[in-house]
Amino acid sequence: MAVLSKIRQRSFFLIIIIALALFSFVLADVIQSGTFSAGANNVGSVNGTDIEAQEFMQNVSNIEKQGQGTSTTQAMNSAWEQEVRRIILTEEFDKLGLKIGSEQLINVIKQNPNLAQNPQFLNAAGQFDENKFKESLKGIKNAPDQTQWLQWKEFEKNIERYALEQMYNTMIKSGVYTTKAEGKFQYKLENDKADFEYVTVAFSTVNDDQVKVTDAEIIDFMKKSPKKYKSDNTTSIDFVLVENKPSKEDEQSMLSSIGEVKVKFDSVVNVGEFVNANSDIKFDSTYLAKKDLPLEYQEQLFTLPVGGVFGPYVFNGHQCISRMIGRKGNASAKASHILLAYKGAPQSAATRTKEEAQALANDLLAQAKANPGNFAMLAMTNSDDPGSKNNGGEYDNITPGQMVPQFNDYVFNNAVGSIGVVETDFGFHVIKVTDKYDAVLMGTVAQKIQPSEATIDAIYTKASQLEADANENSDFAALAKKAGLEVIPATNLKGFDEYVQGVGSQREIIRWSFNKDTEIGDVRRFEVPQGFVIAKLKDRNESGLLPIDIAKQTVEPIIKNQKKAEIIKKKMSGASLEAVAKASGASVQPAVGVSLKAPVIPNIGSEPKVVGKAFGLAAGKTSEIIEGNSGMFMVRAKAVTKAPEVASYATYITQDRSQNQSYGVSKAFIALKDKADIKDNRANF
Repeated sequence: MAVLSKIRQRSFFLIIIIALALFSFVLADVIQSGTFSAGANNVGSVNGTDIEAQEFMQNVSNIEKQGQGTSTTQAMNSAWEQEVRRIILTEEFDKLGLKIGSEQLINVIKQNPNLAQNPQFLNAAGQFDENKFKESLKGIKNAPDQTQWLQWKEFEKNIERYALEQMYNTMIKSGVYTTKAEGKFQYKLENDKADFEYVTVAFSTVNDDQVKVTDAEIIDFMKKSPKKYKSDNTTSIDFVLVENKPSKEDEQSMLSSIGEVKVKFDSVVNVGEFVNANSDIKFDSTYLAKKDLPLEYQEQLFTLPVGGVFGPYVFNGHQCISRMIGRKGNASAKASHILLAYKGAPQSAATRTKEEAQALANDLLAQAKANPGNFAMLAMTNSDDPGSKNNGGEYDNITPGQMVPQFNDYVFNNAVGSIGVVETDFGFHVIKVTDKYDAVLMGTVAQKIQPSEATIDAIYTKASQLEADANENSDFAALAKKAGLEVIPATNLKGFDEYVQGVGSQREIIRWSFNKDTEIGDVRRFEVPQGFVIAKLKDRNESGLLPIDIAKQTVEPIIKNQKKAEIIKKKMSGASLEAVAKASGASVQPAVGVSLKAPVIPNIGSEPKVVGKAFGLAAGKTSEIIEGNSGMFMVRAKAVTKAPEVASYATYITQDRSQNQSYGVSKAFIALKDKADIKDNRANF
């Protein structure tokens, strides 16, 4: 008792000591994770303007709430793009002195239907009343509770930004102009036509084995056009997944447990209640066709007598026992139809009369009866039902009452194989009844097979041992193979990514791969919903260029074609098309009526360099060897037919100006963003 008394007397000091110990533990973790490091309060910066974490994360939260199903990472990326755009454009607005006055703000508000059409702000004539609107705002501003006023000020700020951006875009568009000469040029690009002959040897005629490409060549190629092959910093990891799944022993041990359930299942009166009390999947009163039952056990389940019990059996990770409750004939059907709509029918764009539609339906009925196997083709070529014509007019698993009454009655009142015509509000239908399905109602007790504690311990031990071994042994693949596991590569991970291919949403793994304290070759174990991931940091790409494995997909074919071009050039010897064709084993081909706007050579594809050369040659003249998109070419010009002059090029001027204005607005921001000094710390969050 004396000891207890002493402890009570010192309880305050004990609390302080425990609190300090806990704080030091948390502090150590914070320091290790880098949260208190320099710039920890910033998600990044744009041209020296910091994006503060607290305000940024509040914006992320708002985006998550507004967008149903939006993940935190998706919301973060969206918020980041918004902030970058806001800061860059605000700088431009300030430089230009762009501001919004109160009258302009009111004009923008009038364009917002939520405000402009609000009965609270309308006058007797049903028009937006500025005075009513201002009085309402005054009331909100002077209200004791300032919540609505703060919300309005934020909304007003967004309106102002929107209006400023519209002004800015209008200024850019106003600076874009298309002259008459440019309109004429666009007209000629589209309507001048060239006729020429050519010989081509495709790059595909040279085997890829003859033109090896090294990583160094790919890097050198990208360095020549760094903006084109620009990339965010990326990481690559190798990982193995140690799945947290039940063993065979776990499945066997569950058999005895579910066996006890089976004994009671035979005699219960209320099957639904029993299932709900004993199953991990609740009772479903839906009648099922045979094809909807578990494939491996369809026959046994479908042929059970009423009251019969089948199981236990394993399906979709559950030990199951099923009891037949009831059977229903003619429960669903499969049918195909051809809809012939007519002018005036609902949702119809048809121009035929009702009489014409009926006559066509009767004609197609005769054809279908004469050759039932051709019904699908008749539907694809004649039906006005866009929902079924592309699959031969077929609808499967039709349940009673699903279709309009006349269609429904024909399908369920006629035998399989019947073909007939019915009229509905949508038009005339030629219907073929393809199949009828019986259905059964089953009660199934399904208990999820869970790994036992012993299995969970064994999985944890296996994952921990692999992590320890991998930290001591650099041959990750050999260790994984010894453990019976597959090494999975995850490449081109960006700091703001959410998903790791193979294991889903895993921000923790991505953050670890970008952490400055994580070095190439480091190994770490992560707990994921499927079990454990043992990840090894394989590579970091901080060059500003695409990673090699990604660049290979686009750059390697280009370099290969360049090397193939040199090989093909040697084959294409000769001063004329005929000589080159003979030397290379190709043939002289014609190209007729090709334009510069659409520089497509028939059976070859888009070849702008080749077509451009044909336009530039005098009639009868032959070009040098040209490297095209698909191979090497030589062309001989025949004639260029000039388009006739027209009185006005207004259509081409308007079209070109509209395209250039839209292009100018988007490119202006892209240029500003490329020029901006952007520091992105999203990988730390």
